[in-house]
Amino acid sequence: MENKKFYITTAIAYASKKPHIGNSYDIVLADMIARYKRKKGFDVHFLTGSDEHGQKIEENAKEMGLTPKALVDNVAGEIKSVWDCLNVTYDRFIRTTDKDHEDAVKKIFVKLYEKGDIYKSEYEGKYCVPCESFFTSSQLKDGKCPDCGRDCIDSKEEAYFLKLSKYQDKLVEYFDSNPDFFQPASRKAEMINNFIKPGLADLCVSRSSFTWGIPVEFDPKHVIYVWLDALTNYITGIGYNPDGSSDLFDKNWPADLHVIGKDIVRFHSIYWPIILMALDLPLPKQLLAHPWLLSGDDKMSKSKGNVIYADEMVAKFGTDAVRYYLLSEMPFAQDGVITYENFINKYNTDLANTLGNLVNRTVAMTNKYFGGTVTKPTADFDEFDKELKETAKSVVEKYDTLMDAYRNADVCETVMSLARRCNKYIDETMPWSLAKNEADRDRLNAVLYNLLEGIRIIAELLFPICPESSEKITEQINCSVSDLVFGAVESYTVGEGSPLFARLDTAKVLAELEAEMNAKIATAEKANAKRENVAFLSEIGIDDFAKVDLRACKVVACEPVKKAKKLLKLTLDDGSGKERIVASGIAKWYTPDDLIGHTVICVANLKPAVLCGVESCGMILAADCDEDDVKVIFADNIPSGSKIR
Repeated sequence: MENKKFYITTAIAYASKKPHIGNSYDIVLADMIARYKRKKGFDVHFLTGSDEHGQKIEENAKEMGLTPKALVDNVAGEIKSVWDCLNVTYDRFIRTTDKDHEDAVKKIFVKLYEKGDIYKSEYEGKYCVPCESFFTSSQLKDGKCPDCGRDCIDSKEEAYFLKLSKYQDKLVEYFDSNPDFFQPASRKAEMINNFIKPGLADLCVSRSSFTWGIPVEFDPKHVIYVWLDALTNYITGIGYNPDGSSDLFDKNWPADLHVIGKDIVRFHSIYWPIILMALDLPLPKQLLAHPWLLSGDDKMSKSKGNVIYADEMVAKFGTDAVRYYLLSEMPFAQDGVITYENFINKYNTDLANTLGNLVNRTVAMTNKYFGGTVTKPTADFDEFDKELKETAKSVVEKYDTLMDAYRNADVCETVMSLARRCNKYIDETMPWSLAKNEADRDRLNAVLYNLLEGIRIIAELLFPICPESSEKITEQINCSVSDLVFGAVESYTVGEGSPLFARLDTAKVLAELEAEMNAKIATAEKANAKRENVAFLSEIGIDDFAKVDLRACKVVACEPVKKAKKLLKLTLDDGSGKERIVASGIAKWYTPDDLIGHTVICVANLKPAVLCGVESCGMILAADCDEDDVKVIFADNIPSGSKIR
């Protein structure tokens, strides 16, 4: 009988910059689900990729002196490299600059226009460049983008629009008749209350103020708006084309699961289903909108200095350790948190101590006491045996239920609970004590067999989460029987044991990470200085110089920044009556006592940035005097608040 299909996708990563570890959760979660479904006999097709058009990419490329295509080629390569280092088993990595995608999107636009679902008009309102999203003034939050909190720009241009309102009632009917469409279910109420009940405004699906996008065939001064372009990858990536689709599309559509972040639920639960309705295509079966992974208690951002990259974590701690942390630390509906301290603690507690130690000492005892071979006992010896078997049975039953509900953190906890029970079983039965008495040899054989059975089941359950470690465990116990019934194996002849996860020295690793962070700060400062020197060689007009607000500020307090050896935190009197905090990388050349009481020159209208936990509102002026000498420019005879012209 042919296997049942399962088509799973991730949101495609925006190719403006390298994805951080929070972005990587999406792909690891989807890979866990895909691996689990394959183990259950499903014919899985797994699609991921990169979103490569839009105004933000065009602007970034211009700033970098690159063509947009050169920029996205580089970033798409970085995205794919990160996904690969996380051992992700996708079937296609689609790029929205792929020719088959672009050709299909052009035809989709024409089809919707000819059907009357797309029409030409004019847009006037607020636009968020990073989110590629339009908003009315009433939709803004405190005057800023409701999704990312950044400033929006006024925008007025000719554009094509998709008739969302035409399909509003049909969409609500679909939600009501498919109660499992939203995961978690709370996402439905958010969409209904925040967007559908107020009435759907028609969606802008083209832009004419920039050129980096797929052109509208019959009106080439317009490019197709990024969300129509990006969302349709889920069908073009498996061969959809209005002129005739592939067998792969016919086999796999509709998607069984879209895995996305909670910040793009609106696009996937409102815009995407309506696009499909307009194309007369079935809707996806389910949408898994996961929470965010935060660095400390905040979103990751280069400007905040709290970005962690998955490939760097993999290089330091290993692929499975990173996968395990991501999957075990993210609750189903609440945001998760990553800090290096939390990561190291979970690594040592779960992977090194609970799992790694269990496998290592069980294999070692089997080799030591029985030459590597133990056989299935004919009966249970005591309640400890029964309790271990009951725990294994319960874990297997819970595992499938939790996996099918996408409760990844609960899945990890359940698997680890069996490992903890096995360790407790060792303490209860004390095999080292049994080995001292020949009369206890059958009991010792049963204990080690039961432990190996528990480990075998753990390895099977662990495979979608930590595939490399699962395979290493299977190799060490020399058994690949996948039956999850306790006692399915008649005998074991184990191989040589080797540690799965070496315990980390927390203080040492944190010191190494701090040194690396300081090196990155130094590199960034050098790069900034280089850019500033290059900029100095280019002429600017008086209007450009006038934009810089230079103020005399007295240093009233100063202290080192604990997490960064190069930074000092300066408290300045800028004449406004309020204190101004500035973080400056001058700790190598100045102590707080060198600065307190002096007046410095501060760039007062610099956009605030968080540096190692300090929100810096400005920058003090200093001079690079030679290769390794920096002098702060003092202005002690100038009153605080005076404007420097």
